This record gives sequence, structure tokens and C-alpha cells, in this order.
Amino acid sequence: MPRVALFIPCFVDQLSPQVGIDMVQVLRRIGCETYFPSEQTCCGQPAFNSGFWDEARPVAERFVRVFENAEAVVCPSGSCTTMVRNFYRDLLADSPLREVAAALAGRVFEFSEYLVKIAGVEDVGAEFPHRVTLHESCHALRELHIQSEPRKLLSRVRGLELVELPHSEECCGFGGAFAVKFGMISAAMGDAKAANVDSTQAEYVTAVDPSCLLHLEGILRHGKHRARTIHLASILACESSREKGAAL
Repeated sequence: MPRVALFIPCFVDQLSPQVGIDMVQVLRRIGCETYFPSEQTCCGQPAFNSGFWDEARPVAERFVRVFENAEAVVCPSGSCTTMVRNFYRDLLADSPLREVAAALAGRVFEFSEYLVKIAGVEDVGAEFPHRVTLHESCHALRELHIQSEPRKLLSRVRGLELVELPHSEECCGFGGAFAVKFGMISAAMGDAKAANVDSTQAEYVTAVDPSCLLHLEGILRHGKHRARTIHLASILACESSREKGAAL
């Protein structure tokens, strides 16, 4: 049985904890043993992206110490996964933990990536009878090259109608500190994304990054749009009646 360490990002921990719960439910359903290292904190991305590398470095070093012995680390966020896998090598280049960090980077996976590429599972026994469209989050798409994995998983969800989102690769406007520093531009980008969601007549828009979804949820609710946001893990956690019957 694969033993998976859970890396729960700040956004999930503080604002959307159900995403983490749903991810655990799916991982356990496919036969993984999961555990949560309680010593974990932020991965350091907010400080790193804002240019405060000296402040980000000890946070990253703590992450490495907490997870260094993990067989695999799974995270419901492409953004935070990117930080550990791609940017720790620069941030920790002069750190005594640089080699440990480099080895750990190869064992840290975004949730959909782990399911499809590592666990080799596309059908997780989910049922979600709704019309859904997919927003491709910037870090997952551009840094981790995750594109087919969410689609493969969604295509195997019973009752789900997946509708392609026009310009799905365009940023939603969040971008972390970008949304704070350039609020008007961020909102305009969010409005454009919302208009594209509207064109699909989808009931839900999903993604692999909770930060993008929180931003889009605000845009959609403020503009009184029909669609609502839902993380991929929460769709996959909706167990099908067939699977429930098999378990009884």
C-alpha cells in the first residue's frame, strides 16, 4: 500500500479545508495510506514571489526537514507543488539542505498528477451528474505541464458532462500578490474568465488550484453568474452509487 504524506497549502488549511478532506477520501479509496505531518507550515511561496528570499528560506528549510523522509508527498495545489519542485533549487542553492531538497522535489506531486502518473488511476469511482468546465491554472499548466491529467480523471466521472472552456489556458487574474497590487487588472481578467465560463453554460468550473477557484468564486458571485467553483478533488470525492453498492 503506497504511503502518502499530505501537503496542505495555506489556502486550503485556512479557507477551503474540505478540499484537503476530499483529497484524502479519494487517495484512501484507491488504496493509499495517508498521513498528515502536523509540523508543516507554509512552503514559503508568498515571501519568495514578493522578493523576500531571506524570509522565505527558513520556511522552505522547515518544509524540507518535515517531509524529507516521505515516500511521496501529494498536494491539492499546482502552485504550491511548483514552489517545492521547481523553485527550491534556486531558493536553497546555498543551503546545507540543498541536496535533500533536490531529492525531495522528485517525490512531490500535484493531486491529479499523482493519481494518473504515479498511481496509474483514472477512474476513482466518482459520480457527479453536472455540466462542468475546466480552468487550467497557470502554475500547474506552465510549470508542471499538467494538462491531460485533470481531463482524464473528469472523463471517467459518471454523469459528468465536460465542456471545453474557451481560452482555458488564460490566467484567471489571481496570481497571488498580483491580485492585491493590481486589483483592477486582476478583476478585469477575472471578468473575462467569467464570461468564458458563461459561454459554456456550465454549472461548475473546476481547477487544480484552490487559489484560482477562490478568486473566481468571488468574481462569479459578485457578478451574479450562474456557475459555481469546485476543486477537482471535491468532484472526485463524490462516490458513485455503483461503488457504494460494491462496498456494502
